Amino acid sequence: MFAKTQTVLWLAAGLWSIAIAGLAFLWNLGSVSLIDETEPLFAEAARQMTVTGDWITPYFNGETRFDKPPLIYWLMAIAYHVFGVNEWAVRLPSALSAIFLTLFLFLTVRTFGISHPWQRQIPSSNSVSAGLGAGLAATLFALNIQVIAWGRTGVSDMLLTACMDIGLLAFFWGYATGDPEEKSPILGVDLPQLLRNPNIWYFIFYLAIALAILAKGPVGIVLPALIIGSFLLYLGEFTTVVREMKLVWGLFLIGAIAIPWYVAVIVANGQTYIDSFFGYHNFERFTQVVNRHGEPWYFYFAVVLLGFAPWSSYLPLGLARSGFWKRQRWQSQPRSRQLTFFAFTWFAVIFIFFTIAATKLPSYVLPLIPAAAILTSLFWSEELENPSLNGEGRSGRSPRRFFHVSIGLNLLLLLLLAAAFFWSRQLLGRDPSMPEFRDLLQSSGLALRAAAILTITAGAIALSWWQGRSRPILAINLMSFLLFFTVAVYPIYILFDSQRQIPVREMADRIVELRQADEEVIMVGFEKPSLVFYTRQPITFFRRSTDTREYVQDLARKSSTPETLMILGYPNKIRGTGLRPPDYQVLAEAGNYRLIRVEKQEFLEF
Repeated sequence: MFAKTQTVLWLAAGLWSIAIAGLAFLWNLGSVSLIDETEPLFAEAARQMTVTGDWITPYFNGETRFDKPPLIYWLMAIAYHVFGVNEWAVRLPSALSAIFLTLFLFLTVRTFGISHPWQRQIPSSNSVSAGLGAGLAATLFALNIQVIAWGRTGVSDMLLTACMDIGLLAFFWGYATGDPEEKSPILGVDLPQLLRNPNIWYFIFYLAIALAILAKGPVGIVLPALIIGSFLLYLGEFTTVVREMKLVWGLFLIGAIAIPWYVAVIVANGQTYIDSFFGYHNFERFTQVVNRHGEPWYFYFAVVLLGFAPWSSYLPLGLARSGFWKRQRWQSQPRSRQLTFFAFTWFAVIFIFFTIAATKLPSYVLPLIPAAAILTSLFWSEELENPSLNGEGRSGRSPRRFFHVSIGLNLLLLLLLAAAFFWSRQLLGRDPSMPEFRDLLQSSGLALRAAAILTITAGAIALSWWQGRSRPILAINLMSFLLFFTVAVYPIYILFDSQRQIPVREMADRIVELRQADEEVIMVGFEKPSLVFYTRQPITFFRRSTDTREYVQDLARKSSTPETLMILGYPNKIRGTGLRPPDYQVLAEAGNYRLIRVEKQEFLEF
């Protein structure tokens, strides 16, 4: 009877993880427009591959795009062939990457996650603690703003995260199953013989790292090498495990998969590619601030706190619970019980690496979120089994006072976010591409709805805290996040799309409808790459109105045909070119955009 109950519990946990992943990453995936400025760059580069048949050199708007390697473009292009060229296909690779990582994380914690790795009795992976840890790890990874945002966006960040982190998890499987001292079934799990073969897992590790290199470049191997190297050196296992991994063979496999494309693209583009990709997009991003993305040293503390909210409130306890300073104790543990310390190393190396880097972006630390989910979920699985608010705490467990501090941080974070939504009209800056957004957000009541959900959540947690009950706190956070995301955040996202991206799409439709043969289209003032994707044609972009005027004057002097061109921009940007209403024909208006047709000769009169 007990075995059947455990099977039902595991089945429920697995189905729950699948449902959560589906909701987080597939629900209404293609219902909003591509978001300028980055997403359409990837989408159009992939579309160009399907048009030109050139699967080696990525292009955008008639120019090479060497920002990222090709794996994301290849996957999008395949999705285009299956589902058509649309937003769903653009985002599907990211969504599937997040889903696969969620499920593999679930399986890993199910097998190796225990509530406390130093307890004397080796628990079964069918224990309640292991079940809670696995379900929570999948849930905490999938249900946070940072992962949902990048898992639903057609860029390479989630693909890199999935490839690299699946590789790290596969390494741990190989490391644990290759333990020569592990005589009994791993944590009480009688794994099939195939899954007990470490060579299978090391092969998956090398394959995943090769794909990570094709997803974003050298960082796909540099970070895993730093994480695994630090982990093994600390435990004194470096030489032994490197020999077990057959590293030379593994590097050959990685090279055989990843290097051919790099050779092909360098042959096709020469030094230009080397300087752009390896120089600017990798070395310079680490050593210098590029594109004005310089942030203070504490930037990623804020990113993790907000991006992993509300679970980030309990992450410090998860990190401290790892006991990373107790080296001899970790060395004495079987490999299969070292997942907590591996997750700590994983988190710390990525956090420190990008804190040192000069260029900082929120997406850079996305690959540490699975490690944060492991650490936080294992803390909570122990807390749910043995609540500390009703007891004095036991040896090896986090002191109660630190848990109280974490609950207080949880409350503070919820109230600060509620205040931010309540005063959103005053806090939001004015975006000229959607000047009415602040007022519409206020009048829609969505900001107040979000603030109310967060405030009520804080009140419910405070009540549970006051009553000395810790178990409901996790459930309250979970249900609140689902409600917050579905009835507040997503509707705000729809409103954002209607104001910022829909006008650009409407202009694209008008351009396709009204453009005369070979008529050039110029966008002045701002570069909106989605215009290229939705019109399926090149667009000439100029930041400054004066540059537009000089460019068209040069065209007019050459007497090029056709004699007219189309200009898209804000009314003030169009006036900045020197044009006045009698000089041009207004073709369409949407949002803050105006589309006009003008004869080139008009610019020669300035």
